Amino acid sequence: MKNLLLTILALFFCSSLLASQIEVCNTCEVKTIKQALSLAKDGDEILIKEGVYKEHGIAVDKSVKIIGVGLPTVDGEHKETIFTVKANNFSIEGLRIINVGHSYTKDFAAILVSKSKNFTLQNNVLEKVFFGLLIEKSRYGIIKNNKLISDAVDQAGSGNGIHLWHSEDMQIENNELTGLRDGIYFEFVKNSIVRNNKSYGNLRYGLHFMFSNNNEYHDNVFTNNGAGVAVMFSKFVKMTNNQFNQNWGSASYGLLLKEIYDAEIENNTFSKNTIGISVDGSTRINYKNNTFTRNGWAIKVVGACYENHFNQNNFLHNAIDLSYNSKINSNTFDSNYWSEYTGYDLDKNGVGDVPYRPVKLFSYIAHRTPESIVLLRSLFVDIINFSEKVSPVFTPDNLLDNSPLMQKI
Repeated sequence: MKNLLLTILALFFCSSLLASQIEVCNTCEVKTIKQALSLAKDGDEILIKEGVYKEHGIAVDKSVKIIGVGLPTVDGEHKETIFTVKANNFSIEGLRIINVGHSYTKDFAAILVSKSKNFTLQNNVLEKVFFGLLIEKSRYGIIKNNKLISDAVDQAGSGNGIHLWHSEDMQIENNELTGLRDGIYFEFVKNSIVRNNKSYGNLRYGLHFMFSNNNEYHDNVFTNNGAGVAVMFSKFVKMTNNQFNQNWGSASYGLLLKEIYDAEIENNTFSKNTIGISVDGSTRINYKNNTFTRNGWAIKVVGACYENHFNQNNFLHNAIDLSYNSKINSNTFDSNYWSEYTGYDLDKNGVGDVPYRPVKLFSYIAHRTPESIVLLRSLFVDIINFSEKVSPVFTPDNLLDNSPLMQKI
């Protein structure tokens, strides 16, 4: 055992001695990134000095570290993908990559990573991209501290910032994404974490999940996107400590859930969205310690949703707290705070003595006839809401919070 350990250490020492560092600059012997890669061996470092390098179609097929010194610019001249990587154990960091090619038939990217393992993409600035970082069939990647900026005008002619397809065990952290179609996009991705990112001003979604199970996203901020986040056809997703702000539009929301199962939604803030959460066909989801503030609809249920639990959430000054389109209910609401609650607490235990019925008749009417929303603050609406509260006919009789809190959480 001792001899084996000594052999491993000796091999590691020898490999570190064999690794070399290649410098790239206008006055260096090596003047282009492509030339440096042709000379490099597995384990080498390529240092790209400050300057502008007009290169594209750069193929990386070796386990190398590509490091920018002084944020050098790699200009793709709007022609094609700039870096295409098919290697394991590599990193690309400290580069400014601009002017990716655009196409309606090909997914050009600043960096395309295919069938790779154990890699890092960090501290890069990507501007005027089609796709930013496009990762396919890869594992064990870290994507962090990157800034992705584009000028997308229409969805058909734009790409996503960080796009993952058929990948797993990825970490997406501390990135800033704006001006793209989707800030971050997952399709057939599993066992991955999205943390501490800022995704704002994107055409479609700040974050978009499709067919992606066993993933988590925490501590992200999604502001002023076409819609905040869409999680579709996925299960076992954890969503905690995120902010969904000012996602306004006729069909916009902070969070869209469609065909989602067995998820956890906790400690999130939904503020000033057209719809805080739009829920369609989603079952066995726990909503806990979330705050809904000044949204049009806090929660809008538009499809069959069963066995969901809403506990200890704050509903603060939303136009409509809950919209529900079915008379069948197996969901529970318990110990939430409702700013619209007008009940009393005679025993002073912090819990209202009369249940709260969050679904108003007007929300049922507005769901069927959206134009009626102009009557929201009218006396007529107050009268029909009161009548439904006294004698429920259109809304589920058992949809109520039996323990409404008197103070917000």
